[in-house]
Amino acid sequence: MEDLIALTDVIQTEELEYKGKVIQVQWCELVEAEEPKMAIPSEDTPEEEKNEYYTQLAGEKIQKMIEKANEKNPEGAFLTADVWAKLPTTLKYKVSAKVMGTESDINF
Repeated sequence: MEDLIALTDVIQTEELEYKGKVIQVQWCELVEAEEPKMAIPSEDTPEEEKNEYYTQLAGEKIQKMIEKANEKNPEGAFLTADVWAKLPTTLKYKVSAKVMGTESDINF
């Protein structure tokens, strides 16, 4: 259990390849208090709006995980909020999949 709890303080790093470029990514797991807070859409909200909401929430979570690592290790900071906002969507997807541990063999 202690090893799992310690993950919230450990900086995880990974190199990703995107269009022939190598990108260094660092992140930390979040504790519940650090998770982004947003109101859950009501049941009568259209599916498209719900999907948009959950996509936005996931993006905010990834940013917080990266920002937490950047604060702990400023020398390793590559992805900042400003850089994140300018990244191509496909690269954001690849970074998000890596950080969330949901990646498959996706090569862009």
